[in-house]
Amino acid sequence: MSETEAQATQSEIVNGFLIDTNVVLELRKRERCAAKVSAWASTVPPNQDFLSVLVVGELRRGAILKRRSDPAAADTLEKWIARLVQLYSDRMLAITLEIAYEWGRLSALRPIPPEDGLLAATAQVHRLTFATRNTRNVEGLGISLVNPWT
Repeated sequence: MSETEAQATQSEIVNGFLIDTNVVLELRKRERCAAKVSAWASTVPPNQDFLSVLVVGELRRGAILKRRSDPAAADTLEKWIARLVQLYSDRMLAITLEIAYEWGRLSALRPIPPEDGLLAATAQVHRLTFATRNTRNVEGLGISLVNPWT
């Protein structure tokens, strides 16, 4: 077992997961969701999954862009986002000064896309495992990671 896998296993038991946008969108597919992602999600204890306000922002951006080509689909997406925000109301994590400081530290180690860096910092500060398909963007930063697709 690699160090990252050991960290993820320990964190799964103790602290929970910060769910990235790509995981949320995959789970939204329900029956069409990738089998490995669905199987992984079924192992997450109730109320041990958290969202960042950044994920809500990314979802909202997607809904606004979708409105240009498909207003009906955008309406459906907006309603789903509203339900998601309500569902996670007590598990929604804001960007705080502590997270900003941690993001500064992580992004000084090597270039990281800003959203991924802020999500990684959020996971680190809250001692959560960051669940994302984009593990490559944040590997080697010392945070606990899991890729539900693998």
